Amino acid sequence: MKRYLTLGYGAAAYLLFLAAFLYLIGFVGNFALPRTVDRGLPASVAEAALINAALIAAFGVQHSVMARPAFKRWWVRVVPPPIERSTYVLLSSAVLALLYWQWRTMPTVVWDVRMPAGRALLWALFWLGWAIALLATFLINHFDLFGLRQVYLASRQQPYTSIEFRVRLLYRVVRHPLMLGMVIAFWAAPVMTAGHLLFSAGMTIYILVATQLEERDLVTSLGDQYSAYRREVSMLLPIPRRQASGVARQG
Repeated sequence: MKRYLTLGYGAAAYLLFLAAFLYLIGFVGNFALPRTVDRGLPASVAEAALINAALIAAFGVQHSVMARPAFKRWWVRVVPPPIERSTYVLLSSAVLALLYWQWRTMPTVVWDVRMPAGRALLWALFWLGWAIALLATFLINHFDLFGLRQVYLASRQQPYTSIEFRVRLLYRVVRHPLMLGMVIAFWAAPVMTAGHLLFSAGMTIYILVATQLEERDLVTSLGDQYSAYRREVSMLLPIPRRQASGVARQG
């Protein structure tokens, strides 16, 4: 029974992540949803800016603190190791849901691209960014990243083994293609409002901070192997360097 409960918990956490991720696409793209980056709760400019910034900060703190090895070592004393990643995914989805629910509208238009070719280009970049982010998860191990592999192994009473550090496709161009894809998707907007600008800027700042923390952890865990990879491949911008010879993994 415990094995089935573990597997069910992991599957439920993954489904909630999937719903939160798909909603994020609609939220940023201003599609027909109850709440989007430009259709939130009414508020004054000052109130909206403070609350929206706090929501972004809450996501960033939860997402980064719970990903740190020191926190994980403490956390697994409370949460069984097989569901540690699923719990992280579940709480991340919950914080995103809170952001969607409590987001305040800031409707001032910063830019509005009206040329058909320009709008088409920005929409193409929007979808390209999400495609890059999603592909990046499968190039490492999508199911391990979101906790399904851990609960599956536990349900089969098999020990967990870490994913091998490998470099493939996008990881030969940048070290963090998932983050790069998100940044592209956040900023590729034909109409950029003040609220969308705050969201994009806040999430970009979080990404820049989070990647630095993850890099530190990867150097600690992988040593010279990852240090060599850092010298060969740029972090976020696809700036050509020497051909990567190492292997890549998730943080």
